[in-house]
Amino acid sequence: MNPNAPAAAPWPPPAPWAPPSETEHLLHEAGLRGDVPGQLRALAGAELYIPAPRAEADADPETVTWRVHRDPAGFACRPVLTRGMLPAWHPDWVFHGVSLRWAAEFGWSDPRLLLGVNVGTPAQLLLPTGPADLALWRRSYAETDRPRKDRLLALRHGALRGPLAYGLACGAHLAVGNAVPWNEVGTLYRAYVTERDLLRESWGITTREEWQRQLAFLLDADNSPPEPEFVLRAREQLTAAAGGLPSADLWRETAAGHAQDLGADPAAVRGIEDLVRRVLRYEARFRADGLLPPDGRVRTTVAYDYGRAVNLARWGLSARFGTPAEAEQAIVHAGALSRSAHRSWEDFSAAYAMGRVLRFDEEEYGPFYEQNVLAHRLLTESEGSPWRHLPWR
Repeated sequence: MNPNAPAAAPWPPPAPWAPPSETEHLLHEAGLRGDVPGQLRALAGAELYIPAPRAEADADPETVTWRVHRDPAGFACRPVLTRGMLPAWHPDWVFHGVSLRWAAEFGWSDPRLLLGVNVGTPAQLLLPTGPADLALWRRSYAETDRPRKDRLLALRHGALRGPLAYGLACGAHLAVGNAVPWNEVGTLYRAYVTERDLLRESWGITTREEWQRQLAFLLDADNSPPEPEFVLRAREQLTAAAGGLPSADLWRETAAGHAQDLGADPAAVRGIEDLVRRVLRYEARFRADGLLPPDGRVRTTVAYDYGRAVNLARWGLSARFGTPAEAEQAIVHAGALSRSAHRSWEDFSAAYAMGRVLRFDEEEYGPFYEQNVLAHRLLTESEGSPWRHLPWR
């Protein structure tokens, strides 16, 4: 060994741990301060997850088996995970969603057992489970607001650039409405049993084949009623022919006459006329609320099917009806279809909103309408929005 040789370069220091989401950030910061009430507030405001074999969850969806973990470090706990610390998607392992209140009411018979949050990770937290501690959990849960549906959530390790992120951004309306990260394709969207129940109740999906069929309908823009596209196409054809927007009367009469020529009965023709009026009234409201510019209009509503396709791909993955590769392929495809059909994120958003309100709102300007306005504003104005960082073209 040459004593005059230069010293070997030291290994670079490890990168500091970056909390993947706001929950882990709050837990980490409170832990550094020694702030147990702050840690409990962070837990009380988050859904917590307990792993389960998929076969067990399928056999008895109503029962959560919370197994004891005996750690090599010498402690025993009942483990939970926060969303940002969930492991990679696995076909045979799923997660139950629980809360801090649920954990407090579980029935802790052995005070030596701890509540283990994110055990074995930089976000690890161990909490004692004596009667006074459980009472503190319950009080913290009662005093903490649940996650609001007026925020745009993201995971630091989720997709942020490229075609996958672009496709996911096309599904961000529902991600905001469901208070989940917009950029995640992974272990879950919602807890496994909840996801299966919602797919069955809302979509009639109970098998992989049914999920694939519904996803294909959405990607083909064949899920929504055809009438909105019919009347919007009539207006675009009139605009192209005349070099300017037609009057409301000409649009209505042309659309109704075309429907009649195709064999529609009198009731269906009247429905087309009424639909033109409804679109005009919604567009006026959209302009007043900032979903459309002063001279803007909605040219198509296919965005509504494409945006839902992104979410149905995520739901099917969460319910273990598909694989990550299949979900990602569908999401990227939905993004490409959206780009070809629309001119900008704002144009896409207005089209999505129109498709949704025509199907569900009935001109009540209720929750379906209000959710669209909220999501549109968050996605167009928030500094962290993917729409601010991913160019449409």
